Amino acid sequence: MASAADCDGLVQYIIESLVDNPADVVIEKKDDSRQTVYEIRVHSDDVGKVIGRQGRVIKAVRTLVRAAASVNGSDATVEILG
Repeated sequence: MASAADCDGLVQYIIESLVDNPADVVIEKKDDSRQTVYEIRVHSDDVGKVIGRQGRVIKAVRTLVRAAASVNGSDATVEILG
């Protein structure tokens, strides 16, 4: 039996691990009736690190967050707001 996933902590850990300025990371959680959206703001120098080449890093982050949310029976995604 799987335990409940801590999606908030997962998003924070992953994003802060990727950037050079973790103190500038701001994560806002917006709950909708269908899904949870994590809106992320990072230092302007770190946006490229979070997005990655051709969006590969952010796609991987979204996949991990969606998988963790599915353990709880919900849906979640991550958006970068520059």
